[in-house]
Amino acid sequence: MKKILTIALCFAAVGSICAQKQVVDQAAKMSGKTDKIADARNLIQQAAVNPETQNDARTYYVAGKIEFDAFDDGFKKQMINPKDKSIDQLAMGEELINGYNHFLKAMSLDSVPNAKGEIKTKFSKDIASKINGHFNDFFNAGGTFYNEKKYYPEAYNAFMIYGSLPSMPFADKAVKATPDSVVNTAFFNAGLSAYAGNNLEASAKAFRSARLNNSDNNQNYVYEIACWQYLAQQDSTKTDEAKNQIKEIAQAGFDKFGMAEPLFLNNLINSYVIENQLDKAISIIDKLIAENPQTASLYGLRGYINDRKGDDDTSVADYKKAVAIDNVDFETLKNAAKKIFKVGTQKWNNIEGATPEQRNDIKVNYFQFAKGITDKAKAMNGSDSDLDYVIENIDYALETFFNNK
Repeated sequence: MKKILTIALCFAAVGSICAQKQVVDQAAKMSGKTDKIADARNLIQQAAVNPETQNDARTYYVAGKIEFDAFDDGFKKQMINPKDKSIDQLAMGEELINGYNHFLKAMSLDSVPNAKGEIKTKFSKDIASKINGHFNDFFNAGGTFYNEKKYYPEAYNAFMIYGSLPSMPFADKAVKATPDSVVNTAFFNAGLSAYAGNNLEASAKAFRSARLNNSDNNQNYVYEIACWQYLAQQDSTKTDEAKNQIKEIAQAGFDKFGMAEPLFLNNLINSYVIENQLDKAISIIDKLIAENPQTASLYGLRGYINDRKGDDDTSVADYKKAVAIDNVDFETLKNAAKKIFKVGTQKWNNIEGATPEQRNDIKVNYFQFAKGITDKAKAMNGSDSDLDYVIENIDYALETFFNNK
């Protein structure tokens, strides 16, 4: 009796497996039939959650084929009549991405070794051909999603897939031959998409992908730094990671673009200052000053580092060197005025018992000197509220401290 029961259970299991395979077969027959796509998807979803077929490569091969066939149908209609109102480009983009994800899962299951340790694929070659054949469609889908403000995850995913495909092991020669500049444009677009979609981590990942692929677009590095700066502001648990990432990006940006984009050097130096590696920061700037003695921003940076070291007199000397150079920028001027005014105020507060000559020295070499710097900065940017605040304080000091002195 026990033997009969065991045989009966085996037949029941076989029957269950057969039933599920028939579900996949039925879904496969519906693929490419526009009016049956909802039914086909429903059947394949059943197979994807059933223990008998959820780990079968064919299940996801069929699932991917259903989506790609639906995309191809829409694409054909679009070629015949671009104004066909039945064409939903957003739906086509989703079909492309969903199909790609199904195909990737099918390929991974198709490559599982058998009991003998052998890998005998059934669907991978066809899947690779289908994905390679739709390569450019992913970029176009990303553009469609972006234009329709479907920034994340839709546009992001489409651009990321396009950018990653040339490095995939199944990419064909034509896909692999895609220029890095084109690949990096896709990653950059993915970064912009995630940024617009308020997913800063995904955005940083995309920009990083372009950077590590030797992107020549300095804005790629700028945006990646911006992502980590905002992430650190929004989530305190990301602070340490953001510091490390910003330093890495700044170093990479400075190595590639040099001083053509000051933001990279500024962030690199600031990273060393945050780490309290002030001597390292000074050594970097000293070397650059030796090579570029007429670059005002470098003296400004050294002034900033010496300020953090607590060496006020050296910091003031650096800022005075900076403002005396013709190519001095607005931010360096403003920072110089702040520092020199601050040190002047400290000296004035400790002036008890000073001679008239010492008082006049502070007036001329600190307060009036800082005032002259703000005049120069004001001519460059007349609407900076921070500068206006500095000017207000300097004017007050000159009118108050030295009245009848």
